Amino acid sequence: MALQLFIIFALSLLLGFASAIDVFRGMEFGYSGHNGPDKWGKLNPTFSPCSTGKRQSPINIQRNLTVHNKLLKPLTRNYESVNATLVNRGYSVGVRFEESPGDLWINGKNYTLQQFHWHLPAEHHIEGQRFAAELHMVHRAADNSAVVVSMLYHESKADPLFSMIMEGLKHLGKENTEVPLGTLNINELNRRPRKYYTYVGSLTTPPCTENVIWIILGKVMSISKEQITTLDSPLNSHCKKNARPCQPLNGREVDMYDELN
Repeated sequence: MALQLFIIFALSLLLGFASAIDVFRGMEFGYSGHNGPDKWGKLNPTFSPCSTGKRQSPINIQRNLTVHNKLLKPLTRNYESVNATLVNRGYSVGVRFEESPGDLWINGKNYTLQQFHWHLPAEHHIEGQRFAAELHMVHRAADNSAVVVSMLYHESKADPLFSMIMEGLKHLGKENTEVPLGTLNINELNRRPRKYYTYVGSLTTPPCTENVIWIILGKVMSISKEQITTLDSPLNSHCKKNARPCQPLNGREVDMYDELN
């Protein structure tokens, strides 16, 4: 049985899943109570990094402690319109791409966008401020190393990207967990950010795998109250606020890229 679980877990990583809940269905995690974030590391030995890891995510970014790294380069992304499916995993709602939508290049290495999903409220903080929502764009390289690009949102006007999947969300539920979206246009995500923060952390859901490169975009986007409510509706009752608390920095460096400085 242990060998079977290990094989399934390894396959899940190769497929680029951001969480192990799709594998360990009998070991569901949550965000409160007996299977909340402070208990994740004890739910299964594979989840031990959630409690013992020293480079965990998310974190609180303090600007006065960031390093203005002049060696950092502008983000180079090349996304295009492809077929996509809206997915409700119970603990998060996201979009899975049925073919490669494009890539992100970092230090000469190619990372392919595989899926993105939302957290309500945001997981990363800036100067202690928590935002209304956060989008995680999960990329994987050929060697299975991961980069997650994060976009933070405050509650205000409707988000154009989210608006494109609103109709699909109306049909998503606890029973109907997948809704085909057809061709999804994500070209707008190719815009080059003028500012971003980057550090080495982990997945923010079990198994909390470390050595994930995080890129938190400096520009805070907007999302409407209606969009937040629609996004929250399909989630399991114990995952309505699916944000892991900030984790200790433990001496890690947070670098900043600023095109204007």
